[in-house]
Amino acid sequence: MTEAYDVEFVEPGDRKARFLVRGVTPAFANGIRRAMVADVPTMAIDTVRFVENSSVMFDEQLALRLGLVPLSTPPEGEFGDEDTVTLSIDVEGPGTAYSGDLVSSDALVQPADENVPIIELKDGQRLEAEADAVLNHGKDHAKHQGGVAVGYRHLQRVEVVGDLSEFEESESHIVRGVIEDDGELVVSDEFDHDLANRYPGKELELEDVPNAFVFHVETDGSTTVEELVTRSVDTIEARATELEEAVQL
Repeated sequence: MTEAYDVEFVEPGDRKARFLVRGVTPAFANGIRRAMVADVPTMAIDTVRFVENSSVMFDEQLALRLGLVPLSTPPEGEFGDEDTVTLSIDVEGPGTAYSGDLVSSDALVQPADENVPIIELKDGQRLEAEADAVLNHGKDHAKHQGGVAVGYRHLQRVEVVGDLSEFEESESHIVRGVIEDDGELVVSDEFDHDLANRYPGKELELEDVPNAFVFHVETDGSTTVEELVTRSVDTIEARATELEEAVQL
């Protein structure tokens, strides 16, 4: 029988989002987190050929910077591991060369942000180069990690159990993430992470909701949060199928 999962977006967004997943074990939640960081392939510059570099930086330093520029990753199936996309840059000083100066040979692979600085060029200095971008995984190199900030916390449930005595002052009770109050999901930012601000003069009980986790996901722009989460689950399913087939041999 297929397990039922419940997913609810608390703070939706393309590049930064927070969502709640109910019905998963801690091990499975951690598996999703690891897959988002390590298993979802993204495009990144891998090889750079310099035509001219009269800047103050060595070729190797500039190649490293170019490799860390996030690139939009096409939908699954559009590119394979052996496919490459060529990007070129030609900027002359005085001025700053930005990621937006990169010209791609494929409309599907573009700098995710146009304002990432690469190098400041003085008068008479020039940067001209060609680069090959490839599809790879975060487990092989950090530049292919589409999820730059991925984490999760237990959903916590708050219950008011009584009033404090008139001589008893509310003490700070710091929480992070999202709490559940009478079925309502509340982001802790709304009360400055201190339950005493939301429930002044109240005696509280706080507990973890079993098998309910709030994920906070931020991408580098190479994929959307939705694509990153969907692809990560697909990779887990593929590995599970591969293991099942291997065991049956």
